[in-house]
Amino acid sequence: MTEATAPHESVADPLRVTTLHDRHSALGASFTDFGGWLMPVRYSSDLAEHHAVRAAAGLFDISHMAEFLVTGPDAAAFLDFAVAGRISTMRVGKAKYSLVLAESGGIVDDVIVYRIADARFLVIANAGNRDAVSEAFAQRSDGFRSPQSPTEIPAGDFAFVAGAPRALVEDATDAYALVAVQGPRARAVVEATPGISGVTPELADLGYYSWAAGEFDGVPLFVGRTGYTGEDGFELLVPTAVAPALWDALLAAGEPHGLVPAGLAARDTLRLEAGMPLYGHELSLDIVPAQAGLARVVAADKDEFVGKAGLSAVVAADAPVLVGLASEGRRAGRAGYAVYDSADAALPVGEITSGALSPTLGHPIAMAFVSPTLSEPGTPLFVDVRGTRIPATVTTLPFYRRAQ
Repeated sequence: MTEATAPHESVADPLRVTTLHDRHSALGASFTDFGGWLMPVRYSSDLAEHHAVRAAAGLFDISHMAEFLVTGPDAAAFLDFAVAGRISTMRVGKAKYSLVLAESGGIVDDVIVYRIADARFLVIANAGNRDAVSEAFAQRSDGFRSPQSPTEIPAGDFAFVAGAPRALVEDATDAYALVAVQGPRARAVVEATPGISGVTPELADLGYYSWAAGEFDGVPLFVGRTGYTGEDGFELLVPTAVAPALWDALLAAGEPHGLVPAGLAARDTLRLEAGMPLYGHELSLDIVPAQAGLARVVAADKDEFVGKAGLSAVVAADAPVLVGLASEGRRAGRAGYAVYDSADAALPVGEITSGALSPTLGHPIAMAFVSPTLSEPGTPLFVDVRGTRIPATVTTLPFYRRAQ
């Protein structure tokens, strides 16, 4: 799952903190402004936290993410209309990565949708796009209301008065906290955590992009087997008030397994190695899914969904597309650096969206938008790193795949 990096636009508005802020401070975390939230960027070192996730496990606070509950007899039909994927065919217990599109076909946000019951869904969106997704859902739900007559319409477990929403969207962000345990030892850590009980199905039987229900200290616990690092892992959703106790329990149980708290810096290099997009970098209102390699996420054969008309328009033949770039040496391209097709070309052919010296692979990697004529794997390009043209090669994403 992705996080938005939209800058905090109003200096007059105080940065928000999660319910775990005091825990982060006690652990010596450094903080950064992330989508209007004061979030831990690191606790010890970026490299140590990155390597811990690849070798053992890392614990992330992702409580800044936004949660929306969608309920009602038309909840599935509403989501089919509101997002790009086909949600109505999802089985209860499953999750799906999808996109909220603008009418133009540009990307408002990327989200994960969980089907909790036949008429109940959980949608997790990026922190910086909470308002944008809330507004989009509010506008798109107008057509999902009961007829004006008769005065009451029974619908299975639901009964709606005339004009009431048959798909109700509730912003539940402030009611919940979300933490992620990521890494090859993630399951062992969660299974060893005292207070977690009754998880059904058991974690060993839980498939990727599925969820399980359980309890933590007697309160409901939601466990999704998803992640944003390229490793196995789980995202745990609990009521805000019990999140500090869950954090403490996970850290204590995870210590023998090599679990460490990890910040946003490690999360960024992990997701980059895994070729996962970040809103505001690889995704934006100016990018349509096909440019970002996400055409597969769009159920283009649906009768109607917001953005379908925009996607049907002819995309310019020279519209840039997202590729991976790999380089040798130690000098890494960063977001905004220009990409050229030769060492002495006058005009750039693309721009890096995310880049770093890969801690796992030991060489520079980047994602970039380039001309489609230069997107074939193996194509030689050059990245301008502070005035020096560094040779790079187009490569297939992701850069890193975990051993199965």
